[in-house]
Amino acid sequence: MSTAAKPLAGIKVLDISRVLAGPWCGQMLADMGAEVIKIERPQSGDDTRHWGPPWLSGSTESAYYLCANRGKRSVTVDMAKPEGQALIKQLAAQSDVLLENFKVGGLKKYGLDYASLKALNPGLVYCSITGFGQESPYAHRAGYDFMIQAMGGLMSLTGKPDSESGGGPVKVGVAITDIFTGLYAANAVLAALYQRRDSGEGCHIDLALMDVQVGVLANQALNYLTSGQVPQRLGNAHPNIVPYQAFATADGHMIVAVGNDEQFRRFCQVIDQPQLAQDERFATNGSRVQHRDTLIPLLELALGAQPTDTWLSAFEAVGVPCGPINTLDRVFDDPHVKARGLKQTLPHSQAGEVNLVANPIRINGESISATTAPPTLGEHTDSVLDAIGISDEQRLALRQAGII
Repeated sequence: MSTAAKPLAGIKVLDISRVLAGPWCGQMLADMGAEVIKIERPQSGDDTRHWGPPWLSGSTESAYYLCANRGKRSVTVDMAKPEGQALIKQLAAQSDVLLENFKVGGLKKYGLDYASLKALNPGLVYCSITGFGQESPYAHRAGYDFMIQAMGGLMSLTGKPDSESGGGPVKVGVAITDIFTGLYAANAVLAALYQRRDSGEGCHIDLALMDVQVGVLANQALNYLTSGQVPQRLGNAHPNIVPYQAFATADGHMIVAVGNDEQFRRFCQVIDQPQLAQDERFATNGSRVQHRDTLIPLLELALGAQPTDTWLSAFEAVGVPCGPINTLDRVFDDPHVKARGLKQTLPHSQAGEVNLVANPIRINGESISATTAPPTLGEHTDSVLDAIGISDEQRLALRQAGII
């Protein structure tokens, strides 16, 4: 999809965030067609540029940095210096959106807080991402994904029970709280831009990692709020649905996701245990949840008798949801992943090309993913500053002074 045809074509975003939550939001907006200018520190840039190995061969870029910065333009500015602050204010005055994830109050000393920039640009949508929000007993604390997964309850729900070998709380394998926060931020920005069409006024969006983590506890939060019972870790099992978990097979593992009683009846036929579906202890999902400890060992015994592919074929033939537990090499070799173009290869100024994961959104059959690679540090400093009237001579002086 061409940039001009994308939903956010013409929208300008100033992204002064770093690491993951803010940059993920910025990448989403870039994929949707916005012009996203990423402000970075001279010489060092975004922290994640140094979070390797692995590194992109033939470049200085870390894989971590590459995952969240597609489609942006990189401009180096030292915002600790008055001249740098002036440049950012000039860019903000011409922007529709600003993304930041500094500590609460951290930008006020630079004159880059919401109140200061609103005076320059009343239509600015200013999105602040912090650990605990602008107003909280913890507002002064920094927030990190791992810490918030723990404080926000996710780790108490993830992993095996303490009673089992290897039991204990476990974090999710990717920084899921940061990712969710970036997605919530993008949603909030879109809503604010839509509202601005009528009001003409921008707003201050306040997003906290902790709030997002609690917000996505979903059914587990409601399990507690409606019953008063604290949910416990169940490994790969589901608290409300049985059988809905991973099982060992004769040659590996697979998952089964039986969502209703009819699927359970068909499941039992495939494993040659039709009587289980007639047993009053297992005939309904509610009774299966209640008698989980009796049912699961029977299913484990049956499923251990055949290899994974045999079970997958048999279950798929009768419409029982199931799947293999793929390693990432198998994920990117999967026919679906290939057909949907989820591995995106783009030209890269240092490495020649870079492989990325495409945005999963498709509109009218076309991927919305931006088609320019994550920028090298300061790659667009000259072109962006030239566009706002900073001359060659001025840029030279700013560069010599370490401002850009």
